[in-house]
Amino acid sequence: MQNVIKVLLQRGFIEQMTHEDALIQAVDREPITCYIGFDPTASSLHVGSLIPIMALAHMQRSGHRPIALVGGGTGLVGDPSGKTEMRQLLTQDLVEENAKGIASQLSRFIEFSNGRALMLNNADWLVDLKYIPFLRDVGRHFSVNRMIKAESYRIRLESEEGLNFIEFNYMVLQAYDFLELFDRHNCCLQMGGSDQWGNIVAGIELIRRMRSKSAYGITFPLITTSSGAKMGKTAAGAVWLDPARTSPYDYFQFWVNTDDRDVERFLALFTFLPMVEIQAVRNLEGVDLNAAKTVLAFEATRLAHGDSEARKALEAAWALFGARPLSDTILASSAIHRHKNGFMDAAVPQIEMERGLFTTGIAAFKLFHQAGLADSSGASRRLIAQGGAYVNGCRLSRFDETIDEKHIVDAQVVLRAGKKRFCKILIKK
Repeated sequence: MQNVIKVLLQRGFIEQMTHEDALIQAVDREPITCYIGFDPTASSLHVGSLIPIMALAHMQRSGHRPIALVGGGTGLVGDPSGKTEMRQLLTQDLVEENAKGIASQLSRFIEFSNGRALMLNNADWLVDLKYIPFLRDVGRHFSVNRMIKAESYRIRLESEEGLNFIEFNYMVLQAYDFLELFDRHNCCLQMGGSDQWGNIVAGIELIRRMRSKSAYGITFPLITTSSGAKMGKTAAGAVWLDPARTSPYDYFQFWVNTDDRDVERFLALFTFLPMVEIQAVRNLEGVDLNAAKTVLAFEATRLAHGDSEARKALEAAWALFGARPLSDTILASSAIHRHKNGFMDAAVPQIEMERGLFTTGIAAFKLFHQAGLADSSGASRRLIAQGGAYVNGCRLSRFDETIDEKHIVDAQVVLRAGKKRFCKILIKK
């Protein structure tokens, strides 16, 4: 089996790491335990969290044990990293509620049964700490001069709001997390975002000072699209892993709309398909590159929402926009169906209409009412006036706009109301 650190390097996961040669040798010698902390500020993770999630999944698939650490204790303090103002402090009840949602989503990517992975909460050891013993035994190992040079603290010190004393303790607490996981579970590797470098190094140093043992750290790059946009942000907001916030279909469409320049990179980061197949994508263009995007969307949706929802999303996309050819040679290891045969168009509601109706033309508000996308002609007018009505993906600007033969594409007209309600009109000859 290939060394997991080399896998992460090849796929683009690693920005910085400590003790590179020693870490590569350590994972070759025996299975190790690693951890990543997850901020419990919401009940759902989003696409921006996929890099750490996929890194833990790669570790597990290579025979190592991942720990997902929910910051129930540090969440009560607030991490200043990457922020120019103080984070909202959480209550313990809210942390516990959010942790349940996070655990459910992580279980799609990581197998927690039989101790193969652990889901822990640092409130278990942080909340009941005694202040004076903690300062004496742990705090004495930290240099204030070094702490304020860390990027996370420096940015806040230079901000208008400044850095308060509660947040100043965060680095010490995260370092103590690493020490606790080292003692309790023999965890020797911490991974996190690039803004966590100072906190991770502080934990490694604390383990060295207090246990005279070696530990390691890895940080991930901030993933942006080729256009410079932050990964996972759209005009509609964040792309969530919770299907109640971002439907599996909309999640699928997010990946289908990947910029051509990002397809190969995102396949490497957000799927488990073999790199030899992914590297071949760089030579694709046109229809074949769009097919690779469809595979990316299917595999990413399959990981986050399961095989059934991925198939439904693919089926809905095919029903709405037509089935595109998927060559057997493009990303051949994918579980995607290569042909439309066997898929039902029932994923999207359909009605039949006579072609003659479109020869003379029909007012848009009447068509949306007849298609069942509005309860009345008045509701249909309001839908169009509010900008929520689309024909073949194009927004309508007038309620009385005429829909006629020029709107027929491949013997069908696709209507959409809002973000999620569709109707496909099949044109009878």
